[in-house]
Formats: sequence, structure tokens, C-alpha cells
Amino acid sequence: MADITEGAPAPDFTLESDEGGPISLAGLKGQAVVLYFYPKDDTPGCTTEAQAFSALADDFAKAGAVVIGVSRDTVKRHANFRRKYDLKVRLGADPGEVTEAYGVWVEKSLYGRKYLGIERATFLIDRSGVVRRAWRKVKVAGHANDVLKAAQELI
Repeated sequence: MADITEGAPAPDFTLESDEGGPISLAGLKGQAVVLYFYPKDDTPGCTTEAQAFSALADDFAKAGAVVIGVSRDTVKRHANFRRKYDLKVRLGADPGEVTEAYGVWVEKSLYGRKYLGIERATFLIDRSGVVRRAWRKVKVAGHANDVLKAAQELI
């Protein structure tokens, strides 16, 4: 598992987007990037988190930050999720490479059953591609506001 530390270069990524076409870290150079990882489209916590980031989308844009939600769901599922909740953030479909590169594909446990899944985590990457903040094992309530505050401090 990768251990992404603050101050380290962010692993490059390319993801297929629900908007069509790829999103890549290299293609976003010169902008701050909020990369948030979540387990699954259209589940309660993930929907709440996506809606919170969407509600602050204009504020992130004013801070010069692009917000991208990442899960292992398909582009089609992402598009349906975005449309259903009128989400204002881009969603990237990861077949596995990006979640592994960022160290968020982890062993989880539910009712004593162990399985692999995405740990809810967020990375704030500055304009030059360096990880400035990393939030692990995120609790959804208030998280988008905390990330926005950190993004505003990058200006």
C-alpha cells in the first residue's frame, strides 16, 4: 500500500470522467486539485459527501481548485449518480490503479467479514503537483468545509 505523505509529489493519474474524456493530474497542472476517494455511488455517506462538495463547488473554483470524486464505479454509474443528485463535481472512474497508487484500497471489515474496499480519504494537491494535505478515514460531516478552508489557504 502506498503511503502518500504531505509534501511529497502526488502520484500522477488519468481517470475516465463522467463528463466524457479523461481527467489527469498532468492536465490540471497550474490548478489546485482536491482528489476525494469514496466507496460507492448512490450510497448514503457517499451521496452526502458528494452533495457537500457540490454545494461548495463555486467556492472551490474561486480558490482555484478542481474537485474530483473517485471510486471504482463505472463512468455510466457516475453519470447517473451525478444526474440524480445534480452534482457539481467531476467524478472519475478508477479501474484500480489510482486507488492503489494513493493507498486507499484497503482491507475493511463489516460484521466480521473482511473485504477490500476504498477508504474514504481526500488529498489536496497544489498547483505544482505536491500533496499539501491528506485526510484519511474521513468522517463526512464538515469534511468538505475543512477541505475548502485548506484550499483557500493555498491561494
